[in-house]
Amino acid sequence: MSDDDAAVLREVLDGRWAHVRRRARSQIEPGRFGPPETELPIEEYRARVHDQLMDLASIGFSGLGLSAEQGGPDHGASVTAFEMLGHGDLSLFVKAGVQWGLFGGAVTALGTQRHHERYLPLIASGELLGCFAMTESAHGSDVQSLRTTATYDPTTDEIVVDTPDRAARKDYIGNAARDGRMAAVFARLITGETDHGVHCVLVPVRDEHGEPMPGVSIGDCGGKAGLPGVDNGRFAFDHVRVPRENLLDRYGSIDADGTYSSPIERDGARFFTMLGTLVRGRITVGAAAGAATRNALTLAVIYAGRRRQFPGPDGRDVLLLDYPAHQRKLLPALARTYALAFAQNELTAAMHEIYTAGEAADQRERRKLEERAAALKVANTAHATTTIQTCREACGGAGYLSFNRLGKLRADTDVFTTFEGDNTVLLQLVAKSLLTAHAAAFEDLGTVRTVGLVARQVGEGLIERTIGGGLLQRLISGAPGRDAEAALGDRGGQLALFEDRERHVLQTLAARLRDLPADDPQANWDGFNAAQQHVLELARAHIDRILLEAFAAAIDRCPAGSGRDRLELLGDLFACATVEANRAWFLEHGRLGPEQSKRLTSRVDALCAQVRVHAQTYVDAFAIPREWLVSDLIDPLTPQEAQEAV
Repeated sequence: MSDDDAAVLREVLDGRWAHVRRRARSQIEPGRFGPPETELPIEEYRARVHDQLMDLASIGFSGLGLSAEQGGPDHGASVTAFEMLGHGDLSLFVKAGVQWGLFGGAVTALGTQRHHERYLPLIASGELLGCFAMTESAHGSDVQSLRTTATYDPTTDEIVVDTPDRAARKDYIGNAARDGRMAAVFARLITGETDHGVHCVLVPVRDEHGEPMPGVSIGDCGGKAGLPGVDNGRFAFDHVRVPRENLLDRYGSIDADGTYSSPIERDGARFFTMLGTLVRGRITVGAAAGAATRNALTLAVIYAGRRRQFPGPDGRDVLLLDYPAHQRKLLPALARTYALAFAQNELTAAMHEIYTAGEAADQRERRKLEERAAALKVANTAHATTTIQTCREACGGAGYLSFNRLGKLRADTDVFTTFEGDNTVLLQLVAKSLLTAHAAAFEDLGTVRTVGLVARQVGEGLIERTIGGGLLQRLISGAPGRDAEAALGDRGGQLALFEDRERHVLQTLAARLRDLPADDPQANWDGFNAAQQHVLELARAHIDRILLEAFAAAIDRCPAGSGRDRLELLGDLFACATVEANRAWFLEHGRLGPEQSKRLTSRVDALCAQVRVHAQTYVDAFAIPREWLVSDLIDPLTPQEAQEAV
């Protein structure tokens, strides 16, 4: 029965692009694309990952997300394929993401047909390895304030790229230290005396012999806490000249007379439209973090279901997973991992539809996509950091061994919380977007603009259901009143409870900001900063709500039977454990009483005990080939075997 249930759950987890996942499971051979089984010096590791990248190109991995001129993109398939790489060596995932997701993505999204025809076949094949040179030493999240300049010279019809000072050097750039030959450089585009804001220019950085191009200085960031196979480096440009045609000019171009034009008049709107086209990278990082988390949980659950420690009343050593404290470590995290996987699938599908529609896509839907991508990137990466560490501890000394991968997974995913957007900054973007109900593009979400709109935008009907609106409304309509304890036993009640929390936090934040004087920028700045914890709480409440919505929609898609029963049970654990984790808020705001709060702990304990019975089924449904896991944790020694070994 558990094998049948695992198959049912796998189909729901695999989602719309299940065929891509099946192909990856059959094509991504562990010896060919997995991590090395022994420690390697950094240069050997980088060379290994470079060769793996070329192997990926040879099996057609890179073609899924390219522009329509190259045979038609399948954006959802591309993100799903990258997600599957997250089960293997994360150095390879990042290297591939830089080459095809970021560098290739910039050419696809920001370039025009001539750029596509000239560069994309070379990028897809790996003949042209590239970099995504956005971050500067002094500017990471604050992209709009980048200082690198790209100045048009009408006398030579060239663009001159320059690094004005050390703080403006391009830093932490993947593919830069060893392999990159061209960089997509984000710089302030200047014509005459006019600064048109940040644009993207293609700049050759190495010649055919691998030597730096004239005027290009290249540095190596050296060793890092993780991702040893990624050659992060630094660029500085000393008045480097490139042809005018190297400007990726979908949203801003310079004609032969040196006149600048753009289909988007305002600099801020243009900038955020450009960044919005690159949101796929943020989605992919969250997806890979989810894959790494599933690896860790699979290892930890299998280990805990086989490893025995301390004799029970019958004299036999007890399985780790039979201890309630161990269940508490792993099983609520398992439930949230399912919720994140379902939400990620929904996000990928939304991105696919919007990207496929292209210029015809509704702008408000684009803004909602950006907000949800930011929210789930935070949720997936923060969950990965916490859960992989928990799994390491749950496996004791065995989890600390390099061969068993948990330490490497922890180190490799650590940076995910700060690249493709620092998580704290992204939480604020999510909250600001909610405050304005997506009424403004992200360039209008500065503090002054936000608080000026709050009073008009926030109302009772502001909560938008992101997934399966009709289904959710039916469930909520049948929910049992406002009592939180009763609500937790009903899916509609759970949804209503999560909506209530988000709405209350949103409306109280709005009330807190509403009285700030619209004509006093300093007062607005100070007021918004003072409310920052409230802002972050709103974003977190929103994330929990969309995760539960995704879980409810996944259950609805699951065919009736024991597999669906398993999913219902895990959904209950997710909902109850989430309320328990936030019970201070529910107590402070009168949604739970003290005795109800105590009973909630007992409810979560009971759900963990029920989920424990099917724990192996839940991780089997992730369908991670055992050879990918490359770990002794899936076959731990029994106490008798350990004694015999001594």
